[in-house]
Amino acid sequence: MTTTVFIDGGAGTTGLEIRERLAGRPELSLITLSDAERKDAAARKGALNDADVVILCLPDDAAREAVSLIGNDRTKVIDASTAHRIAAGWTYGFPELEPDQGEKLAATRFVANPGCYPTGYLALVRPLVRAGLIPLDWPLTVNAVSGYSGGGKAMIAMFEQGDAPDATDTAYRAYALSLAHKHVPEMQVHGGTNHPPLFSPAVAKVYRGMLVEVPLQLRAMRERPSVVALHDALTAAYAGSDVVSVHPLVDGLSMPAIDIEQAGASDRLELFVFGNEKAGQVRLIAALDNLGKGAAGAAVQNLNILAGLPQTAGLRL
Repeated sequence: MTTTVFIDGGAGTTGLEIRERLAGRPELSLITLSDAERKDAAARKGALNDADVVILCLPDDAAREAVSLIGNDRTKVIDASTAHRIAAGWTYGFPELEPDQGEKLAATRFVANPGCYPTGYLALVRPLVRAGLIPLDWPLTVNAVSGYSGGGKAMIAMFEQGDAPDATDTAYRAYALSLAHKHVPEMQVHGGTNHPPLFSPAVAKVYRGMLVEVPLQLRAMRERPSVVALHDALTAAYAGSDVVSVHPLVDGLSMPAIDIEQAGASDRLELFVFGNEKAGQVRLIAALDNLGKGAAGAAVQNLNILAGLPQTAGLRL
């Protein structure tokens, strides 16, 4: 049985990456619109309703509008925008988030693709909160840096085109200084904590790649969990996963650095635990591709689940 797929917003950065992962897969049939048809409301509405699965690569308001145009009870939706990540009636599209998350996704019509930063954060934090190793009211912080492709065409132009209105030669830029980044709500809701984390994102002058870090002062925690206990909990949470891996526990001398390109142009998610037991400190680090597991790879993994196909089909692992 062939599953028909329509990517609404397929000409954008994430849409093009998804299309590449779907190429050459006979179990899928892609509905495509010409440039003129994409601007034609009737043609677009027809594609949204003809598809078995729609993947939305649109701004938030446009994504909400696209959902409203679907007038049947059959078409399934994967929304890559921020619009529905904590919305009622939508299932969070991180199959590894909970032990039964994959089953929930297989049974739903509406999937909210996770944000790239929350993917790394939640992969590190959620298993430890679930295991009681991080208190629900702990003041978590998360520091992260992404390749500039995460900002879409506008940010790509900013870094690559010298004549762009806001062109820059900077190597590293901290942003979201208002402490109100749009990814924070999903971090708190799906992390299951009482308070939002303090999120400090940045963008580097590299096209793709991402590092997400959650430092913990274990010595300040009442139960003071060990570095080994944290690593064991993460290892158990992702045992058997083909997408998420937990690197062996090593000290910072044998692996003194991690590059932003650690995961490469892949759909992998790699987790690291670096700790100093004597100091009671640990650095939890997630490495991923912001366009892979952080966007397009996650959407394709969710598509596979909705279509009843192997989760890793078409992924770059």
